[in-house]
Amino acid sequence: MPGKVRPDDLLTHVFGRTGATDETVLQGPATGEDAAAIDWPGGSLVVSSDPISLAATQVGSLGVHVACNDVAASGADPRWLTVVLLLPSGGPEGTLETVTRDLDSAAREVGATVVGGHSEYVDALERPLVSLTAMGATDRFVPTGGADPGDRVLLTKAAGLEGSAILAADFGDDLALDSALLERASGFFEEISVVPDGRCLREYASAMHDPTEGGLLAGLSELASASGVRLEVDPEAVPVREETRDLCAAAGVDPHRIFGSGALLATVPGDALEDALESCRAIGLEVADIGSVTDGEGVAFGAETVDAPPEDDLYSLWAAADAEE
Repeated sequence: MPGKVRPDDLLTHVFGRTGATDETVLQGPATGEDAAAIDWPGGSLVVSSDPISLAATQVGSLGVHVACNDVAASGADPRWLTVVLLLPSGGPEGTLETVTRDLDSAAREVGATVVGGHSEYVDALERPLVSLTAMGATDRFVPTGGADPGDRVLLTKAAGLEGSAILAADFGDDLALDSALLERASGFFEEISVVPDGRCLREYASAMHDPTEGGLLAGLSELASASGVRLEVDPEAVPVREETRDLCAAAGVDPHRIFGSGALLATVPGDALEDALESCRAIGLEVADIGSVTDGEGVAFGAETVDAPPEDDLYSLWAAADAEE
């Protein structure tokens, strides 16, 4: 089944197999942690890797933003990138030009430099696969696992932005929705970066995490697990755009369980709440106070209890589409 490796398999097969011990590693592989932190003069070097496989017109720019988001969510500005670019043999002419142009444009947008990598053609691929490693330095590393009871839970922008754009791009022709709505939702791809969000909140945050696969509920579950706390979230306080609601209703999926890149989760101490909110509003960044951190474990999402990251609802749609072909 596609998707992330399950948390219990990570614990069994991955987290304990990290090679030699190195005392400069401040944050290594752990549940919910998407970036590593390494001792660095004056602070921490933050490192994160992410793969992405999409059409050539999207894979370069989205790949940069997905990798850099994890660095931004750890309190650093992304500065350096390495890129592994695998292209399908015999693919459309111009694919290399398209992908590298978009990589360059997106890297310039976030202020990062591509410093190396690898590229080759592969027979087994049907579409480009890009794996990026993003790096940045910070004097204050913000982990996913830093939330404390008494903190407030914030969400920037809205839930399900990336998932909405995917629904419009991949399933729009089948959903019988207004073309203008589909165009607006496709434009959510332009809001995937959370680098500005991280800059606004890192001074105040005890923990930050960007919800990706599995959407908001997966992100909340990962943050709660990493921090060893319980999150009590009011679903009515979670911002969901009208386009997202309409697309999800038409597709029969939950806006809180579809790819969530573009939003940033953060927990902040209660006495820093107003300053954190004002920092976002000062640059016109949408932000909502959606809940609180308490003792315990898991996520209370209104009347629903979430004990583990849910599978992303879009996988069932892709599976159904593949079965019909």
